[in-house]
Amino acid sequence: MTIPEVAELAEVNPTSIYRRWGSIEALLGEVAVAALTQGEPLPDTRDLGADLAEWSRIIAADIGRPKRRAYLRAMVFARDDVVEECPCWEIRREQAEQMVDRAAQRGEATPSVRQILDHVIAPLYHHAVFGLGLDDTYAATLAADVMRMTESRGTSR
Repeated sequence: MTIPEVAELAEVNPTSIYRRWGSIEALLGEVAVAALTQGEPLPDTRDLGADLAEWSRIIAADIGRPKRRAYLRAMVFARDDVVEECPCWEIRREQAEQMVDRAAQRGEATPSVRQILDHVIAPLYHHAVFGLGLDDTYAATLAADVMRMTESRGTSR
């Protein structure tokens, strides 16, 4: 995907896109935030395990759609280098922090935010990008797996 291709689809001059975003990576990053984190409400069942399971199912359903998969692949393909930050990832981190904070306030044992990102979110996006199976069962299993990480070590952020 290139800026001229995007400009053609949008029926605008490529200069307009270059002026606003500067690069295809910046454009795709902004679209990712808008498209892939569409303000879906965070579940709040008063149980972190249930919240994580529902949240992972919501994300899986969204990024598992054919157009979302295509977008994710284009975003990955457009990147030439390692990036310093990914806005979409940052939003997922903030959402995980909110759920962990709520659970900690209730006195629940919690996995770390990093564990949630690495063991729930990353596998979901990996499956979406590579066209692997992505369903409610898989999403809920990831959430259950990360919750089991807390059983032997207690609360941690």
